[in-house]
Amino acid sequence: MGFMQKRVFRLGFSLLVAFGLAVGIFIQPAAALTDEQKLVSEVWRIVNRSYLDESFNHQNWAAVRQKALEKPLLDQKATYGAIQNMLKTLNDPFTRFLDPEQYRSLQVNTSGELTGVGLQIALNPQSGKLEVVSPIAGSPADKAGIRPRDRIVKIEGMATTDLTLDEAAARMRGPIGSLVTLVIERDGEGEKEVRVVRDRIALNPVVAELRSSPQGTPFGYLRLTQFNANASMELAHAISSLEKKGAAAYILDLRNNPGGLLQAGIEIARQWLDSGTIVYTVNRQGIQGSFEAFGPALTDDPLVILVNQGTASASEILAGALQDNGRAQLVGETTFGKGLIQSLFELSDGSGLAVTIAKYETPQHRDINKLGITPDTVVTQQVLTRDEVATETDLQYQAALDLLSKNSVVAKTN
Repeated sequence: MGFMQKRVFRLGFSLLVAFGLAVGIFIQPAAALTDEQKLVSEVWRIVNRSYLDESFNHQNWAAVRQKALEKPLLDQKATYGAIQNMLKTLNDPFTRFLDPEQYRSLQVNTSGELTGVGLQIALNPQSGKLEVVSPIAGSPADKAGIRPRDRIVKIEGMATTDLTLDEAAARMRGPIGSLVTLVIERDGEGEKEVRVVRDRIALNPVVAELRSSPQGTPFGYLRLTQFNANASMELAHAISSLEKKGAAAYILDLRNNPGGLLQAGIEIARQWLDSGTIVYTVNRQGIQGSFEAFGPALTDDPLVILVNQGTASASEILAGALQDNGRAQLVGETTFGKGLIQSLFELSDGSGLAVTIAKYETPQHRDINKLGITPDTVVTQQVLTRDEVATETDLQYQAALDLLSKNSVVAKTN
């Protein structure tokens, strides 16, 4: 087990984000700190020992701590504000503070259930705008026509430029049946208002169907919507069932899958590989760890993977691993490009801290952060309705089916 693998396990579950002690800076002894100051220092220490960028965004990190402790921290609100301001200096939207409610919501999300509108969101590093990674299939946001790469300009009349990522997510959550009004900006269409009714979001991550190709070959169509705690087990069950039903090939649909748990992506990659490196992880010391496949794979049938601009994080780890190992061919559009790994830390007052601890590289040492993964076969696709996905109208699916049919014929003759 590699250094980084052990480290990630030790830090807790991972999410698909130097030591500049200047002479003469006075830092209060720990014994003299108030409870509020201790929480600020706790966050500072975690970032100090774990953060990927050893320059801390080219600043004196000890001086940032000193500044955060200069003003009186009279209550929880002031303390949380000081922590958020401290983290903002890193200019990393993925390293962020979560109050106790946000921390619990994130744990629920990765465990398999939540309530709200059903949007996976991120801050675009280049523009700084709040961007939709993808709507969850069948969610209120999906049914309202919100698309990947849409920018969320306002939530309930408040400009999202004034909100952190987690504050924006919190404003979109709420009781089932309640209404939230969003202003969406889309390339070529300007701004428009969208009203969405919140609901319980079912996070069953796997859709599995046995289908037949035009040549009559039975194949498994698998759609994976996110990498939560259930994803690996559910996909393994689906593959096993499809194998028993006679599937001779597979299409794995990762379009609009925003990622999730790193470990889930690694476990799913192992289901398709007998051997080989799945992903390399690189920390701030440049130390590389790796995750390996140790076989046997659940199937060696031909595989085509569908990707698009909403394919991100753990989805990109899986797609990159299977592409680089020659296990699958990718069809669709260049992926989102999130090549950073976060760990989640629980703080002493029940709040949480997500910290970018490493970056990842594909087995062929490709760093895809902000670049994405280019598919083997590029097929652009107009926006589809939910009912049009994986049908004759779906050009990417049809291209995958054509490729799979050719691969299946080759496999049979070898």
